[in-house]
Amino acid sequence: MSDASGWHPGLRESATFDRNTIAEIQRAAREGMYSIRGFGAKRRVPNFDDLLMLGASVSRYPLEGYRERCATDLLIGTRHAREPLHLEIPITIAGMSFGSLSGRVKEALGRAATELGTSTTTGDGGMTDEERESSKTIVYQCLPSRYGFNPDHLRRADAIEVVVGQGAKPGGGGMLLGQKVNARVAGMRTLPVGVDQRSACRHPDWTGPDDLTIKIKELREITDWRVPIYLKLGATRTFHDVKLCVHAGADVIVIDGMQGGTAATQTAFIEHVGIPTLAAVREAVDALEDMNMRGKVQLIVSGGIRTGADAAKALAMGADAVSIGQGVLMALGCNSGSWVRPDGTHVAAVEDYHELGTEPGFCHHCHTGRCPVGVTTQDEALELRLDPAIGARRVRNYFKTMTMELTMIARACGKGDVHHLEPEDLVALTVEAAAMARVPLAGTNWIPGHDRDAHGL
Repeated sequence: MSDASGWHPGLRESATFDRNTIAEIQRAAREGMYSIRGFGAKRRVPNFDDLLMLGASVSRYPLEGYRERCATDLLIGTRHAREPLHLEIPITIAGMSFGSLSGRVKEALGRAATELGTSTTTGDGGMTDEERESSKTIVYQCLPSRYGFNPDHLRRADAIEVVVGQGAKPGGGGMLLGQKVNARVAGMRTLPVGVDQRSACRHPDWTGPDDLTIKIKELREITDWRVPIYLKLGATRTFHDVKLCVHAGADVIVIDGMQGGTAATQTAFIEHVGIPTLAAVREAVDALEDMNMRGKVQLIVSGGIRTGADAAKALAMGADAVSIGQGVLMALGCNSGSWVRPDGTHVAAVEDYHELGTEPGFCHHCHTGRCPVGVTTQDEALELRLDPAIGARRVRNYFKTMTMELTMIARACGKGDVHHLEPEDLVALTVEAAAMARVPLAGTNWIPGHDRDAHGL
């Protein structure tokens, strides 16, 4: 007999074949097809929550927040570009395509980035006019698919990001299911309307580091060496990948850990391919330091960055900036139980979640195009649920809050510039996090594995 909670003394769930695993095996047996979803990894991996900052006291002296300035601005792309980017904050908006997001959302992101003095990024499928016109600083992505790639748009960009891979699916191509391929998306990507789109997993015109060097030179020539060239990597063999990208001539390296999100890919990719952002940052910084390129080639970190505290820890580990995707979607209202009319009225959307078979806070149905709050959709009715002005204000408020948290923590550590944060300001709560981040376990001076250098440095 079970009690009121449903617990039965004779029942014990298997750790290997728990209810979710059983349900997935039985779904696969019925359908004969892998599952596809959006969002990012849901499994628990070591992350920035497993690190703590060491505030100042006697051995370090804190700064007063109300009268001592803490700088946040930085230059991006100083290695080769004639016009490096000047950002007022080290928090940028990650690449998310028009197609995965509505045109109204892309406009909102451009407005927010302009007001904040930071950059936004196009994503797959090309650049919309609304996005370019609303964005003071825009990074144009060059992806393996080349969908929507336009040399004229390339010249209008302020930086170029060559995407080698994403943290949610390193080694795999993107997806855009047919329900999101409307006439405008199809026209920009030269695709048939309503047909599933599968992106290539590698660039068609290069297969190795030597070819990559040639591709970067081509991009510099077409832009007259004016703008910075980023290389975005899904975090896997990060140490060696970063070195090869630096040799190829990159100005900026973007490292996207496995907690990074996606509009649609196989669930097995999201949960089982790649390495955590925490581990990837350490390897990327090691590679730059080994080449004496730290500070010459900038490092941007993405994949599960949520708060100013996360940003502070990433900068302390050696990043120059962070890039945010999923957090931006949450700020816009993703997984909220309601959407907001232009007059400020909140309209419940819970029934729309129920039609998708989910609840607010659990939704990962970006791939369906049926986003209840109008963010990840191309449906003409649903996309009207996101007002660009309201969306821009929400993202601006989110980034402003993150920046305040970042500077507050930096001042507490005695730093007058957020880029002065350093590994000495960090300790770890777990052995795994201490080993990955290469900082001491809290209350000790022990860094696990520190006497055995994984890269032979």
